[in-house]
Amino acid sequence: MTNYEKCCEQWRQKFQQMNQGYLMRLLPEITAEGDHLILYHFGRKLAVHRETGEITAPADQEPVSCWEKINVYTLFGYVSPTAHLQNEWVPFDKLKRTAPFYQAFRKSIIEPFARTFTGHTQELERACTALGGEKLPYSDAGYEIKAFSCIPLRFLYWEGDEEFPSQGNILFDASATDFIHEESIVSIAAVGFGRLAKEAGLPLDRSAFPIC
Repeated sequence: MTNYEKCCEQWRQKFQQMNQGYLMRLLPEITAEGDHLILYHFGRKLAVHRETGEITAPADQEPVSCWEKINVYTLFGYVSPTAHLQNEWVPFDKLKRTAPFYQAFRKSIIEPFARTFTGHTQELERACTALGGEKLPYSDAGYEIKAFSCIPLRFLYWEGDEEFPSQGNILFDASATDFIHEESIVSIAAVGFGRLAKEAGLPLDRSAFPIC
């Protein structure tokens, strides 16, 4: 068992002790279907078994990655009772408590994002649309996509030219770290980036954050 898998197992056990009714009041996007709590992560339906805490994807039957699971569990574990969307968009390092992770975030998410989609702006736009993205009037390809209903992201991409390389950025609502732990912002962006690359049919840049 890898360290990532051990982390997932620890969080699964923590979930078993959580007050599910309280969670559903804090996160109205959660619904109940039989023995499961349901929520959507980048448009993918995930089902959390109310007794065991196991997370599955009933609509596609593909395995749920450990990072998708950790994102769900840490959302449940860290959401603040006062969390609410602020409609103030900021880069990663301007979120509360994220500054220590900024360099790693840039090297493993932002820079690989730009390199992966260099010369593939149309593929990126199609991928964003496939994930339910809403087109924005910023950059060459800018889309707002919901990681969870309470944690929207804005993926921005500028195609390069002979003088300048392609550039990318990801903006977050300033409330993001009120809903989830600051380190989970990295894995949320990584899952979104990975989903976009997969939908576009492109391989991830080798320096990208590893998605297990």
